Amino acid sequence: MVNWKIILNIAKTHLLTKFKQTAIAALGVTFGIGAYITLVSFMTGLNAMLDNLILNQTPHIHIYNEIEPSKKQPVAVYDAFKNSFNVVHSIKPKQSQKKIHNALPIIHLLNKNPDVKGAIPQIKTQIFYIAGSIELGGNLTGIIPIEEAKLFNFKDYIVEGSAEKLQNTDNGILLGAGVAKKMSLSLGDRVQISTIKGDVFPLKIVGIYQSGVADLDAVQSFVNLKTVQRILGEAENYITDINVKLYTIDKALPLAQTIEKQFNLTAIDINSANAQFETGTTIRNLITYAVSITLLIVAGFGIYNILNMLIYEKMNDIAILKAIGFSGKDVQYIFMSQAIIIGLVGGLLGLLIGFVFTNIINTIPFKTEALPTVKTYPINFSGWFYIIGIVFAMVSTFFAGYLPSRKAKNIDPVKIIRGQ
Repeated sequence: MVNWKIILNIAKTHLLTKFKQTAIAALGVTFGIGAYITLVSFMTGLNAMLDNLILNQTPHIHIYNEIEPSKKQPVAVYDAFKNSFNVVHSIKPKQSQKKIHNALPIIHLLNKNPDVKGAIPQIKTQIFYIAGSIELGGNLTGIIPIEEAKLFNFKDYIVEGSAEKLQNTDNGILLGAGVAKKMSLSLGDRVQISTIKGDVFPLKIVGIYQSGVADLDAVQSFVNLKTVQRILGEAENYITDINVKLYTIDKALPLAQTIEKQFNLTAIDINSANAQFETGTTIRNLITYAVSITLLIVAGFGIYNILNMLIYEKMNDIAILKAIGFSGKDVQYIFMSQAIIIGLVGGLLGLLIGFVFTNIINTIPFKTEALPTVKTYPINFSGWFYIIGIVFAMVSTFFAGYLPSRKAKNIDPVKIIRGQ
């Protein structure tokens, strides 16, 4: 029976008598795990920030009426030309409304779907911004500000003012930061907008919107849904777009296909709308985890080399232990215990160093016009990184101790003593 009290006591004595080598071995584990925690937390945090920049503003399903040519031309239904080869030139888009027919009942039906977190209406129209003699083309979107803030993190992109203020101001407008800059407008100023029909309406600026995408901020602004209906002279059931947020993004494609068939509308799921962006995200994540795994493997080899040298330095101790009656198995347990103690201590210190470094990085100022709501460098404080770090420290030191300790187990003490 193994006497663990004696074995652990001998292991402790070995570690403390050769404190310099023990400290070097533990520091090898510490800095390997600390560097892993710091790198993976920072890189995944950065990736998440870039993903959220686009995906937070993108509905899981976007429903609208697509303007496109008729798939079946009149000549195709004329019996006299049924068996002929017909060529139609200068095909024009079919006459159709931007308005979604029965939009409100569709929204009500979608909100009853258990997979849907929320479905909200929008109205999109093209306008001109007028300030003095300046005219700029742009896009005006009618929204329900509170619902947008709840479902699509709309508040994160309001750099001045608030969603509540827009909700409570009938003639208010949330102006794009690019438009405000070009026209020298600020919070509280008034801007006139003109529809494509030529009607002019004065609106009060109650907020500034900055998405981080410069081209979008140079044209985009938001008003209340009822305000844009009044500007366009349309009824309360006039809706051009429906944005849907789901509980699970994986349900987006099948639900979009169902909506297209059921309502004869165009429904674009988030993956189809952001296919190129998703590819970039996948590659960035692949690089992040490849670098992290490489870092852990390099740290593991370093740990193995240090522990291997530590055991070869203690050949005399091994010979003495065997000479006084310790079995090869006992010797193996002693050196494996040392390795595991080094791994545990070094791993815990590595987690602490990683936590300290990531918190320091998280306080470093990071300001850019493209990301107005981000004030410091992003860090992902996922607990999984710490679990992976300590598990790797224990597993790597176990094998780093196991392989050399097998040699120590089979060493003949007589050969060692003769060599001395």
